[in-house]
Amino acid sequence: MENKDQQNKILPSSAGRQNAEVGHVYASSGEVTQKANTVDSNEISLKELILKMGEWWRYLLAMWLTILIVGIAGGLIGLAYAFYKKPIYTAATTFVLESGEGGGGMGQYAGLASMVGIDLGGGGSGIFQGDNIIELYKSRTMIEKALLSTVELDGENQLLIDRYIHINDLRQGWAKKPELANIRFDTKRENFNRVQDSILGIAVKNINKNNLVVSKLDKKLSIMLVEVKSEDEIFSKLFNDQIVKTVNDFYVQTKTKKSLENVTILQQKVDSVRAVMEGAIYRAASVSDATPNLNLTRQVQRSAPIQRSQFTAETNKAILGELVKNLEMSKIALRKETPLIQVVDQPVFPLYKEKLGTARGLILGGIIGGILVVMLLLVRKLFKEILS
Repeated sequence: MENKDQQNKILPSSAGRQNAEVGHVYASSGEVTQKANTVDSNEISLKELILKMGEWWRYLLAMWLTILIVGIAGGLIGLAYAFYKKPIYTAATTFVLESGEGGGGMGQYAGLASMVGIDLGGGGSGIFQGDNIIELYKSRTMIEKALLSTVELDGENQLLIDRYIHINDLRQGWAKKPELANIRFDTKRENFNRVQDSILGIAVKNINKNNLVVSKLDKKLSIMLVEVKSEDEIFSKLFNDQIVKTVNDFYVQTKTKKSLENVTILQQKVDSVRAVMEGAIYRAASVSDATPNLNLTRQVQRSAPIQRSQFTAETNKAILGELVKNLEMSKIALRKETPLIQVVDQPVFPLYKEKLGTARGLILGGIIGGILVVMLLLVRKLFKEILS
């Protein structure tokens, strides 16, 4: 009886295992069926996509006349744009800069960087290295100085800002505004009013955005490229020359400012001591001339003033020798600190002219018009299908 009870206990457990195995088989077959249905649905979606693309293609072929008309219209618009669009003249200057031997490190350039609002930080290199030179050329201070410089145009002296206003036809828009109708500029920047400052600010912003391009010819090279692009050939060249000159002079003057001040002070001291020494020499000769037949009992009238003048002359001679030596050493240091800016290429007339040709404008206009009408037609058809 005990054996039968054990068998009855074992048999239900075996049946449970068999039922579980059968359920697992059904579940597995369900997953396979679901995957098969997914594959079938993917194949159907791809097939529908291909059929849909073919339907769109037939729709576009049916609308060929509309596409052709719009493409021709776009080509005519491109042709008209190319015909009326003014050419762009590019003035380019390339130069290399060799820093002076004097000094070194960030201390040489901190003053220059702070004057134009550039923070060099604790590390990095000089103002004319990396991207700092680009920011210096694009700073408002440098562009304003270039715009307010005087150049000779048609035999008359004219500010570059006036030329910029003329080529952009700004005075025509200002004619109806009393505060702008009679506005004029001069080289005295400190006397400008709020309106003049605003006009200069707008000009600087537009030049940075549309006209001035500063870059390196190659990251591994130290040759800088400064380009000025505008619709006026004369303005492109003159502004390019002036911005390069302004920035380079600003850099040289600032970098050598301290050494130049030392040379100036030493030169003044040398001139002062030399004048005192020469005066003492002349006084000694004057005393001798004033007493030609001196009484032997009155030697004090000649010897004392002469010896005093000679002492003064000898003292100033020793001082002058040291000052002259220090002056020459300062001049040598100044020459070492003066950077060498070598211009490689300068803009010359005629400048490089970039103009959209009529054939190119016709082709580009037709292509753009065709692409736009195709996109609009497809969006229109898709929208109609969604609504239906």
